[in-house]
Amino acid sequence: MISGRGSNMENLIRASYKPDSDIDIVLVISNYKNAPGLKIAQELGVETQIIEHGKFESRNAFELQLTSVLENARTEFVCLAGFMRMLGTNFVNHWHNRLVNIHPSVLPAFKGLNTHERVIEAGAHYSGCTVHFVRPNMDEGPIILQAITPVRSEDSAIELSNRVLKLEHECYPLALNWIAKGQISIARGTVRLTESDTHNITEPPDQSSKKRI
Repeated sequence: MISGRGSNMENLIRASYKPDSDIDIVLVISNYKNAPGLKIAQELGVETQIIEHGKFESRNAFELQLTSVLENARTEFVCLAGFMRMLGTNFVNHWHNRLVNIHPSVLPAFKGLNTHERVIEAGAHYSGCTVHFVRPNMDEGPIILQAITPVRSEDSAIELSNRVLKLEHECYPLALNWIAKGQISIARGTVRLTESDTHNITEPPDQSSKKRI
C-alpha cells in the first residue's frame, strides 16, 4: 500500500523476483490516483488499484473496501510502503500480525513525520530504520528488524534520509522473507527469529509456496 512514489514498493517487487525469494507481490494499492508508484508497479508487472480515501464517507468505509480488495486478491500479508494515512483499529486488528510497516527511525524513538529533521535537531548520534508489525497506535508494534547509521555533524536531512533509505531497501525484503519462510514468531509482544523447516534458501523456491503480499 502506497501513497507516493513507493521506492520501498519498487525495491520489494524487484526483490520478489530473485531466485531465493519466498514472496509474491500480487497487488499494489494507492489511496492517491496520481501516485507515481502506480506506474512503476505496472511496468514491473504487478497489478494496481486506486482506492481514494476522500471518496468514502468515513474511514471505516474506506478500510472495509481496502480489506475487500485485498482479500479478493487472496492477499496473505499487507505491507505499508509510504502509505501516508493512519489506519483504524478495526483494519489493523483484522490484519493482526499480517500487516507490516517500515519506519525511518530506530523505534521507539522518533515516531511520526519529519523524522530526519527531528533526529538532527535532537543531536542524536545515530538513526536508522525499523521493520515492525503494525498495531493501532502510530509506529508501534513488535519489531522485526532494525538497522542503524551514524548521524554526522555535517548531515542535512536529505543526506541522512538517503543513507537510511539504503538501509530500508536492505531490511524490508529480508524481514518479509523471514516471515514468508516461517522463521518469525511472536511471544509476549516480542519477535523471535527461529529456524525454518522450509526449503534451503539456496534453492529456487516453489512458486506455490510463496506468500502473497
